[in-house]
Amino acid sequence: MSNQKDFNWEDFDTKGFGEGYSKDKRAEMEALYAGTLNEITEKEVIKGTVVGINDKDVIINIGFKSDGLVPRTEFRDLPDLKIGDEVELFIEEQENSLGQLVLSRKKARMVRAWSDIEAALEHDNVIEGLVKRRTKGGLIVDIYGVEAFLPGSQIDVKPIRDFDIYVGKKMEVKVVKINHTNDNVVVSHKVLIEKDLEKQKAEILNNLEKGQVLEGVIKNMTNFGVFIDLGGVDGLLHITDISWGRINHPEEVLNLDDKVQIVVLDFDDDKKRISLGMKQLTAHPWDALSADLEVGSKVKGKIVNVADYGAFLELAAGVEGLIHVSEMSWSQHLRNPADFVKVGDEIEAVVLTLDKDERKMSLGIKQLTEDPWTKGDMAAKYAVGTKHTGVVRNLTNFGLFLELEEGIDGLVHVSDLSWTKKIKHPSEFVKVGDNLDVAVLELDVENRRLALGHKQLEENPWDTFEGIFPVGSDHKCTVVSKNDKGAVLELPYGLEGFATSKNLEKADGTSVEVGESIEFKVTEFSKDDKRIVLSHTATFREEAKPAAAPKKAKKKEDAPTASAPAEKSTLGDLDALAELKEKMEGGKK
Repeated sequence: MSNQKDFNWEDFDTKGFGEGYSKDKRAEMEALYAGTLNEITEKEVIKGTVVGINDKDVIINIGFKSDGLVPRTEFRDLPDLKIGDEVELFIEEQENSLGQLVLSRKKARMVRAWSDIEAALEHDNVIEGLVKRRTKGGLIVDIYGVEAFLPGSQIDVKPIRDFDIYVGKKMEVKVVKINHTNDNVVVSHKVLIEKDLEKQKAEILNNLEKGQVLEGVIKNMTNFGVFIDLGGVDGLLHITDISWGRINHPEEVLNLDDKVQIVVLDFDDDKKRISLGMKQLTAHPWDALSADLEVGSKVKGKIVNVADYGAFLELAAGVEGLIHVSEMSWSQHLRNPADFVKVGDEIEAVVLTLDKDERKMSLGIKQLTEDPWTKGDMAAKYAVGTKHTGVVRNLTNFGLFLELEEGIDGLVHVSDLSWTKKIKHPSEFVKVGDNLDVAVLELDVENRRLALGHKQLEENPWDTFEGIFPVGSDHKCTVVSKNDKGAVLELPYGLEGFATSKNLEKADGTSVEVGESIEFKVTEFSKDDKRIVLSHTATFREEAKPAAAPKKAKKKEDAPTASAPAEKSTLGDLDALAELKEKMEGGKK
């Protein structure tokens, strides 16, 4: 009994796991257990060891009280992953709702990448990236798993026209900008090249001399020339220094990225503007011209430019001659050179002048045909009195120039256009481009002059008018216009007459007004000057001059067929006058 009383039942009465330990023992055990575990903090990167791999997950031991699971898809870049490998991981949660440790290798790589990128920017490190794709304005480069933007202007020191050639290739770059707000990284490859070019550029500029021959690469083209990269130094090759021949654009003979040999023509004191030449590396084509080429020689070439004053014919690259517009046709009427030739035409010409020292040449194409003024039938074809039809080419104050054929022009004086109508300017009668019938009045072959007339195709009606409008005859006239000196009158048959102011007075003392039709008496008739002077006042004051009446009667007797009809205003009844009236009215229309 006593033995049962001495037994300590509390030593065996355990209420739960671990409750059988004394306080000291418990502390000892907790210290021993804690030494095998790591203290971890969420949202940080740590290293862990692969302890298991299955189809979906990779089991990672990070020294925590439990292992973590990471999807196997996050290890695609490590196809040879095996148990025992050490990897970096990002702790997302120490314990999720299932009591599991949540880890991410993808986020660990991203955190490490941004850390490395920031370090590269801070220490100006060169890093290698993979060009993934092209984008608007540049390229997307993968550096440490982060997509960075490489602007097109930062790819190379020379302009890049085809970005696609870099896709899928590795490229060394430097980080130039980080935008943490948008997680954007901007990199540059150009800065690496520029550093290499600085030494080369300095060496080129120090040794630069006029006449020095260099090799360069065409980096840019414009309509006035090309820019050539000499190795970090740019020079301008002007379009006029590319070829001895005429070119309209550098792309006709050069291509972008071509390597070319050029010579230094000039540069400024700071060597910032360098002028280059290419044609200067070859001999001038004028020096290779045939010795047989002389004035009068026939040559062949291609029209390379057409201007207002003429056209340029290229005989060989760099050898051109000017065909002045006056040497394109025997016609005295100068036209636009484009009427004869156009750029690209291959034609023949005759050398008119030649100066090999000045490298100038004038040519002609009209000389390939016979001068129409020197033809044997010229005198007979255009003899005085012959009739022709020509084209009105030019109008002047004194007349018009009529082209009868190519190279044969004649002058029609304004006074030779009409017998009856007073024409102040040829434009009242014809316009440029009209056809006009003429008769030859005068021919001077030696001086190349031809006088023509249009009215001479008809008989002079003033011979007939002399009998119709004798002095003293009365006619009904219409006042066309008035001025201080008098009035212009319209007579029968479309003729014009004149009456002084004092001869416009009516019987009642008033004056004849414009538009009024009234009787007038002829007081002066001049066939040579084609002038008729009349008076209305004389029609009612005639009685005051009885002495003049017998003379008038006598004059009427001398020309009874003309005066009598005029007084009775029945001139149209006579056959000859009716025919003349019809003819004159037809001409007026």
